Amino acid sequence: MSEDEAVLVIVDGANVVGSVPDGWWRDRRGAAVRLRDSLVPYAAAGLPGLPGPVEIVLVVEGAARGVESVPGVRVASAPGSGDDLIAELAAAAEPDRECVVVTADRGLRQRVEAYGARCVGPRTVRPSQSAHGPFRP
Repeated sequence: MSEDEAVLVIVDGANVVGSVPDGWWRDRRGAAVRLRDSLVPYAAAGLPGLPGPVEIVLVVEGAARGVESVPGVRVASAPGSGDDLIAELAAAAEPDRECVVVTADRGLRQRVEAYGARCVGPRTVRPSQSAHGPFRP
């Protein structure tokens, strides 16, 4: 499956990092790097209920800007609002390509759903926080 055919998974980095009070506010860039690295296995394995491979785009903003991409996870640094970039990416997805946005932000969910994206919560990629136990890709 080519990258253009794979499901596009856009991760709201600030929202996912902020979903767990683990001290991320002391090192926002480091928290974004840890999230990026934890997303790598999902690129091949997929997400719960969404078989891989998937294309993962991690959107970062603020102090997390400049985190580099790694194989399996493309990092997009928002020049302003991360929500605006996420909405732009969802709007730009091909109409026949499935797009999933990982966020708990209600306003952002409404924006991207208007473009046909489906939304899932941060626990999808932060399995240690899931009531159902850890997902191991």
